[in-house]
Formats: sequence, C-alpha cells, structure tokens
Amino acid sequence: MCEIVVLFDGFSRRLDNGDMHANCSCVLIKGPKLIVVDTMTAWDSKRLTEALTRHNVKPEDVDYVVCTHSHSDHIGNNNLFLNATHIVGLTVQRNDVFYEKPQISNEDYELCQGVKITATPGHTADDITILVDTIKDKEPKVIAITGDLFEKQEDISQPTIWKSLGTPELLKIQSISRSRIINLADFIIPGHGPMFHVTQSMRDIVNSQIIE
Repeated sequence: MCEIVVLFDGFSRRLDNGDMHANCSCVLIKGPKLIVVDTMTAWDSKRLTEALTRHNVKPEDVDYVVCTHSHSDHIGNNNLFLNATHIVGLTVQRNDVFYEKPQISNEDYELCQGVKITATPGHTADDITILVDTIKDKEPKVIAITGDLFEKQEDISQPTIWKSLGTPELLKIQSISRSRIINLADFIIPGHGPMFHVTQSMRDIVNSQIIE
C-alpha cells in the first residue's frame, strides 16, 4: 500500500476585480516509486523543495512527476525533477523521448503497485486522474487525485463551479468522468481544495448531474 502526503492544499477564489487567485493541490505518493502529482506554479519552487525535504525526499529521488493536465498552475516546477519520467495529461515523456505506449486514453496505466492513471477528460481534453490504493483508518481505501475534474468539494452541491471553469464543449464528458471517479473513490483530492471523504450522498448527487 502507498502513503499519500498532501504537501499543499489547492485553493481558488475570485478577486474583487474579477481576477482569479489560485494554486493547485500538490501531492507526494510514497510507495514502490516516489511520485509527485501537480507541481504548482513556477513561483513555488523553493517551498516545494522545502516541503519535500521535510519528508526526506530530494527532487532527484523522484521517479515520476504526474500532472493532471497542462495548465500552468499544475506544471510550474516540473524541471526540478530531472531524473523522473514526466506524465502531463496523456503524454508520457523522459528527456526528449515521447512514448507512444502506453496510451493512457485507451486503458489505465499502472505506474507501480497500488498507483494507476486513468483518462478523465472534461476540464481539458487530456485530463487524467491518479488512483492510489492506501490504508486509512486501518482499512484499505482508494484515494483519487483528480486535478480540476473536481475543483473542490463545494462543486458537488454547486455544479456551476466546475461548469464555469471547464471546457464548454466537454461538459458532458466531464459529468461522466466525475461520476465514474466518485464511484471508485473513498477520498478525493481535488485540484483547488482540501481532500474530502466521499459519501453515498455525494455519489448520488454527482450521478444525478450526468449530462445526457
């Protein structure tokens, strides 16, 4: 089983002038491989490396960098991890080689035992979710690191949040992706909010929001 460490909770809020103040959740997965998910903005390099140091991890130790999609607040410090394979959305890359296989869009991609990536288009066409098997409260659980497929817990009861921030022509597929993931997960780490426990009531709400 893997250990999940939320290095930073994401956040997003609209400023009075209409601008958005936001940064993404950043997660360390400690298991058979060391994995960092979503590296925040380019201005966060110092605090990211300091956070890793507190968990006895150096950037050169990281095996995989996984970015749930390619927006700038999720990829800003990828270049700290030069020994890692980088997965940005559906693209798998190491140095200047882009791998044709595996094709994440066609099947789940297992990074190591207990960690797999699945395509969850909606917020962008190449969004992915990382599914992690872990132990929480002495029981096996699945934690989904979703990026902006789920903006924050509040977007379950207020779907206008994710609908307003996603790609308009992909709203239908996003609603389907959200339903699939929330039915798989015990906990969700959203793109811009703290981790939350999934309840059956939440599943029922998200299932009812599927766009036909």
